[in-house]
Amino acid sequence: MEFTLAQIAHILNGELKGNGQVKVNRVGKIEEGGEGAITFLSNPKYEPFIYKTTASAVIVSKGFKPKGEISAGLILVDDPYLSFTALLEEYHKLVSFQKSGVEQPSFFADTAAEGKNTYRGAFSYVGKNVRLGDNVKVYPNTYLGDDVTIGNNTIIYAGVKIYSRTKIGNYCTIHSGAVIGSDGFGFAPQADGSYKTIPQVGNVVLEDHVSIGANTTIDCATFDSTIIREGVKLDNLVQIGHNVEIGKHTVIASQTGISGSSKVGEYSMIGGQVGLAGHIQLGARTKIAAQSGINKSIKEEGKILFGSPAFDHLQYMKSAMLFKRLPELNQKIRELEEKIINLTSLKTDDEH
Repeated sequence: MEFTLAQIAHILNGELKGNGQVKVNRVGKIEEGGEGAITFLSNPKYEPFIYKTTASAVIVSKGFKPKGEISAGLILVDDPYLSFTALLEEYHKLVSFQKSGVEQPSFFADTAAEGKNTYRGAFSYVGKNVRLGDNVKVYPNTYLGDDVTIGNNTIIYAGVKIYSRTKIGNYCTIHSGAVIGSDGFGFAPQADGSYKTIPQVGNVVLEDHVSIGANTTIDCATFDSTIIREGVKLDNLVQIGHNVEIGKHTVIASQTGISGSSKVGEYSMIGGQVGLAGHIQLGARTKIAAQSGINKSIKEEGKILFGSPAFDHLQYMKSAMLFKRLPELNQKIRELEEKIINLTSLKTDDEH
């Protein structure tokens, strides 16, 4: 798939310096490049590479002033990194959404319906009353249970399992191996020590522009809905429990687990291997460092949490500094105790 520099400059709303008819067909690193590649310069420490790169084009800042000759064409933009990201997004859309039609064998229920320009891969299963929006791409070996609804321009990659009654919005991406809508972990302890399964009859709702990583699981609600709000990005191997609500534009890194009925505020950032207990609430714009454990609600907005159990990041760092010095502090305490004992002993002797 080839594009001219003139076309790319138009897409990025940038200013072109060079031959607009030069074609590029891939992206690459500025230090490697190669004919037909387009790259970018954002970090000043990589500037030396722009004078010897063999790439066909480089995206640079409008304020960039060359210190030598550059053989590559230049596309001047306000922010090279953001523009390069936007270019990758456009390329991804073209590649990911180019498929259309139906591969066989596959199953599509008589009562299911789909919009324009959809794609269904081989061995995909689409159940009763499923609704697929325009430009939806369902890759091979995917299961869509009864009454699932998927909005426009959403991609469901190979091997995804979406249980019945799940609702997925527009422009969502669900990566391979994800399971959406499986039973929540609900079991009632019995007098004899056994556990009785509590039926999970709710569903999962993903709003628009949600991204779900590979092998991530989102449990359906016991009743009502487990809700992933607009713009949320979940990494691979994340576990979301039943009746959880993730606030809009929150990002959650790999191997994090969120227990049932917890609510995470909007615009939050959660690092890898974080654990949240059930039935707690976190305020908006909360940041949680990797491997932290949250066992109580923290409703104040903008808190930065660290540790297990987690508490204020600044207090944690102060505590960590003290922890490193515990042997030294312990030795000083012992020395002080000995001095006090000796002083007390001397005072007693003087009194006698």
